[in-house]
Amino acid sequence: MVRKKNDGKGAGAFIKGLVRGYHKFHSRTFKGYRSLFERLARKGQAPKALVISCCDARVDPALITDADPGDLFVIRNVANLVPPYEPDGHYHGTSAALEFAVHALDVKHIIVLGHSSCGGVAALARRHVEGAAGGEFIPQWMSIADRACAAVEARTAKAPALDQSRAMEQAVVRVSLENLLSFPWIRKRVTGGGLSLHGWYFEIESGELSAFEAKSDDFRPL
Repeated sequence: MVRKKNDGKGAGAFIKGLVRGYHKFHSRTFKGYRSLFERLARKGQAPKALVISCCDARVDPALITDADPGDLFVIRNVANLVPPYEPDGHYHGTSAALEFAVHALDVKHIIVLGHSSCGGVAALARRHVEGAAGGEFIPQWMSIADRACAAVEARTAKAPALDQSRAMEQAVVRVSLENLLSFPWIRKRVTGGGLSLHGWYFEIESGELSAFEAKSDDFRPL
Protein backbone atom coordinates (compact mmCIF):
# COMPACT_ATOMS: atom_id res chain seq x y z
CA MET A 1 0.00 0.00 0.00
CA VAL A 2 1.37 3.40 -0.98
CA ARG A 3 0.97 6.09 1.65
CA LYS A 4 0.47 9.62 0.34
CA LYS A 5 2.40 11.91 2.65
CA ASN A 6 1.87 15.24 0.97
CA ASP A 7 -1.74 16.12 0.17
CA GLY A 8 -1.06 19.88 0.30
CA LYS A 9 1.47 22.29 -1.06
CA GLY A 10 4.86 23.29 0.28
CA ALA A 11 7.32 21.91 2.81
CA GLY A 12 5.04 22.65 5.74
CA ALA A 13 2.30 20.41 4.37
CA PHE A 14 4.82 17.62 3.83
CA ILE A 15 6.04 17.78 7.44
CA LYS A 16 2.44 17.77 8.63
CA GLY A 17 1.97 14.62 6.57
CA LEU A 18 4.92 13.01 8.31
CA VAL A 19 3.49 13.94 11.70
CA ARG A 20 0.14 12.44 10.72
CA GLY A 21 2.02 9.32 9.64
CA TYR A 22 3.68 9.14 13.04
CA HIS A 23 0.32 9.38 14.82
CA LYS A 24 -1.05 6.63 12.60
CA PHE A 25 1.99 4.49 13.41
CA HIS A 26 1.68 5.10 17.14
CA SER A 27 -2.06 4.45 17.30
CA ARG A 28 -2.12 1.42 14.99
CA THR A 29 1.17 -0.17 13.97
CA PHE A 30 2.95 0.28 17.29
CA LYS A 31 0.23 -1.65 19.09
CA GLY A 32 1.06 -4.74 17.09
CA TYR A 33 4.74 -4.35 17.94
CA ARG A 34 4.32 -3.24 21.55
CA SER A 35 5.67 -6.41 23.13
CA LEU A 36 8.60 -6.41 20.69
CA PHE A 37 9.51 -2.79 21.46
CA GLU A 38 9.20 -3.46 25.19
CA ARG A 39 11.58 -6.41 24.85
CA LEU A 40 14.01 -4.37 22.73
CA ALA A 41 13.93 -1.54 25.26
CA ARG A 42 14.52 -3.94 28.12
CA LYS A 43 17.14 -6.26 26.60
CA GLY A 44 18.72 -4.05 23.94
CA GLN A 45 19.28 -4.80 20.29
CA ALA A 46 20.61 -8.11 19.01
CA PRO A 47 20.46 -7.94 15.20
CA LYS A 48 21.74 -10.94 13.27
CA ALA A 49 22.73 -8.89 10.21
CA LEU A 50 24.40 -5.63 9.31
CA VAL A 51 23.20 -4.03 6.08
CA ILE A 52 25.34 -1.43 4.33
CA SER A 53 22.92 0.46 2.12
CA CYS A 54 22.83 3.63 0.05
CA CYS A 55 21.27 6.82 1.43
CA ASP A 56 18.90 6.77 -1.55
CA ALA A 57 15.32 7.43 -0.37
CA ARG A 58 13.98 4.77 -2.72
CA VAL A 59 15.90 1.91 -1.10
CA ASP A 60 14.73 0.82 2.36
CA PRO A 61 16.49 -2.35 3.60
CA ALA A 62 13.81 -3.17 6.20
CA LEU A 63 10.99 -2.70 3.67
CA ILE A 64 12.73 -4.77 0.99
CA THR A 65 13.39 -7.68 3.39
CA ASP A 66 10.16 -7.35 5.41
CA ALA A 67 12.32 -7.16 8.55
CA ASP A 68 10.97 -6.34 12.00
CA PRO A 69 12.41 -3.64 14.28
CA GLY A 70 15.61 -4.95 15.81
CA ASP A 71 16.37 -7.42 12.99
CA LEU A 72 18.84 -5.27 11.05
CA PHE A 73 21.68 -2.96 12.02
CA VAL A 74 21.89 -0.54 9.09
CA ILE A 75 24.68 1.71 7.83
CA ARG A 76 23.57 4.13 5.14
CA ASN A 77 25.99 6.23 3.13
CA VAL A 78 26.50 7.46 -0.43
CA ALA A 79 26.59 4.48 -2.83
CA ASN A 80 26.73 1.81 -0.08
CA LEU A 81 30.51 2.05 0.00
CA VAL A 82 32.84 0.49 2.54
CA PRO A 83 36.15 2.38 2.80
CA PRO A 84 39.38 0.43 3.20
CA TYR A 85 40.72 -0.20 6.69
CA GLU A 86 42.55 3.00 7.69
CA PRO A 87 43.16 3.39 11.45
CA ASP A 88 44.64 6.87 11.00
CA GLY A 89 42.84 8.82 13.72
CA HIS A 90 40.55 10.64 11.30
CA TYR A 91 36.76 10.57 11.33
CA HIS A 92 35.44 7.26 10.02
CA GLY A 93 31.68 6.94 10.52
CA THR A 94 31.19 3.82 8.41
CA SER A 95 34.21 2.08 9.94
CA ALA A 96 33.04 2.97 13.47
CA ALA A 97 29.62 1.46 12.77
CA LEU A 98 31.28 -1.64 11.31
CA GLU A 99 33.36 -2.00 14.44
CA PHE A 100 30.30 -1.70 16.68
CA ALA A 101 28.28 -4.19 14.64
CA VAL A 102 31.03 -6.82 14.61
CA HIS A 103 32.53 -6.39 18.09
CA ALA A 104 29.61 -5.22 20.23
CA LEU A 105 26.63 -6.75 18.44
CA ASP A 106 28.38 -9.86 17.08
CA VAL A 107 26.40 -9.85 13.82
CA LYS A 108 26.61 -13.07 11.82
CA HIS A 109 26.02 -11.55 8.40
CA ILE A 110 27.11 -8.39 6.58
CA ILE A 111 25.07 -7.48 3.51
CA VAL A 112 26.20 -4.82 1.04
CA LEU A 113 23.01 -3.62 -0.66
CA GLY A 114 23.55 -1.84 -3.97
CA HIS A 115 20.81 -0.59 -6.26
CA SER A 116 19.94 0.67 -9.72
CA SER A 117 19.93 4.36 -10.68
CA CYS A 118 22.51 5.16 -7.99
CA GLY A 119 23.29 8.87 -7.93
CA GLY A 120 26.69 8.40 -6.32
CA VAL A 121 27.82 6.01 -9.04
CA ALA A 122 26.40 8.35 -11.70
CA ALA A 123 28.41 11.21 -10.20
CA LEU A 124 31.57 9.12 -10.39
CA ALA A 125 30.86 8.20 -13.99
CA ARG A 126 30.22 11.84 -14.92
CA ARG A 127 33.50 12.87 -13.35
CA HIS A 128 35.33 10.32 -15.47
CA VAL A 129 33.65 11.62 -18.62
CA GLU A 130 33.57 15.35 -17.89
CA GLY A 131 36.42 15.76 -15.43
CA ALA A 132 34.13 17.74 -13.14
CA ALA A 133 34.87 18.14 -9.44
CA GLY A 134 31.25 17.62 -8.39
CA GLY A 135 31.36 18.96 -4.81
CA GLU A 136 33.46 19.11 -1.67
CA PHE A 137 32.94 15.63 -0.25
CA ILE A 138 31.30 13.35 -2.81
CA PRO A 139 34.27 13.03 -5.24
CA GLN A 140 36.68 12.01 -2.50
CA TRP A 141 34.20 9.51 -1.07
CA MET A 142 33.37 8.01 -4.46
CA SER A 143 37.07 7.73 -5.31
CA ILE A 144 36.97 4.54 -3.21
CA ALA A 145 35.44 2.92 -6.29
CA ASP A 146 37.47 4.86 -8.86
CA ARG A 147 39.54 2.01 -10.25
CA ALA A 148 36.58 -0.36 -10.41
CA CYS A 149 34.49 2.23 -12.24
CA ALA A 150 37.28 2.94 -14.72
CA ALA A 151 37.66 -0.79 -15.43
CA VAL A 152 33.93 -1.15 -16.06
CA GLU A 153 33.95 1.85 -18.41
CA ALA A 154 36.78 0.36 -20.42
CA ARG A 155 35.08 -3.03 -20.57
CA THR A 156 31.59 -1.73 -21.44
CA ALA A 157 32.43 1.26 -23.62
CA LYS A 158 30.13 0.09 -26.41
CA ALA A 159 27.35 -1.25 -24.19
CA PRO A 160 23.98 0.53 -23.74
CA ALA A 161 24.05 3.20 -21.03
CA LEU A 162 21.70 1.22 -18.76
CA ASP A 163 23.89 -1.88 -18.92
CA GLN A 164 26.99 0.18 -18.21
CA SER A 165 25.35 1.84 -15.19
CA ARG A 166 24.25 -1.52 -13.80
CA ALA A 167 27.74 -2.93 -14.24
CA MET A 168 29.24 0.05 -12.39
CA GLU A 169 26.73 -0.20 -9.55
CA GLN A 170 27.44 -3.88 -9.14
CA ALA A 171 31.18 -3.21 -9.30
CA VAL A 172 30.76 -0.86 -6.31
CA VAL A 173 29.18 -3.74 -4.36
CA ARG A 174 32.24 -5.87 -5.18
CA VAL A 175 34.56 -3.07 -4.02
CA SER A 176 32.75 -2.88 -0.69
CA LEU A 177 32.95 -6.65 -0.22
CA GLU A 178 36.69 -6.54 -0.93
CA ASN A 179 37.23 -3.62 1.44
CA LEU A 180 35.35 -5.39 4.21
CA LEU A 181 38.07 -8.03 4.15
CA SER A 182 40.73 -5.35 4.61
CA PHE A 183 39.50 -5.02 8.22
CA PRO A 184 41.55 -7.64 10.10
CA TRP A 185 38.82 -8.43 12.63
CA ILE A 186 36.28 -8.96 9.86
CA ARG A 187 38.64 -11.11 7.82
CA LYS A 188 39.42 -13.19 10.92
CA ARG A 189 35.75 -13.88 11.62
CA VAL A 190 34.98 -14.67 8.00
CA THR A 191 37.91 -17.08 7.83
CA GLY A 192 36.79 -18.69 11.09
CA GLY A 193 33.25 -19.18 9.83
CA GLY A 194 31.61 -16.85 12.35
CA LEU A 195 30.70 -14.16 9.83
CA SER A 196 29.34 -14.29 6.28
CA LEU A 197 29.52 -11.54 3.65
CA HIS A 198 26.81 -11.00 1.05
CA GLY A 199 26.51 -8.67 -1.93
CA TRP A 200 22.97 -7.80 -3.04
CA TYR A 201 21.65 -5.60 -5.83
CA PHE A 202 18.14 -4.11 -5.88
CA GLU A 203 16.37 -3.10 -9.11
CA ILE A 204 14.16 -0.17 -8.13
CA GLU A 205 11.79 -0.38 -11.10
CA SER A 206 11.11 -4.12 -10.94
CA GLY A 207 11.67 -4.68 -7.22
CA GLU A 208 13.94 -7.64 -8.00
CA LEU A 209 16.82 -8.53 -5.71
CA SER A 210 19.97 -10.29 -6.91
CA ALA A 211 22.89 -11.74 -4.99
CA PHE A 212 26.58 -11.83 -5.91
CA GLU A 213 28.03 -15.29 -6.52
CA ALA A 214 31.79 -15.45 -6.19
CA LYS A 215 32.02 -18.65 -8.23
CA SER A 216 30.42 -17.10 -11.32
CA ASP A 217 31.54 -13.54 -10.47
CA ASP A 218 28.02 -12.40 -11.29
CA PHE A 219 24.72 -11.42 -9.67
CA ARG A 220 21.88 -13.96 -9.70
CA PRO A 221 18.21 -13.40 -8.80
CA LEU A 222 17.29 -14.49 -5.29
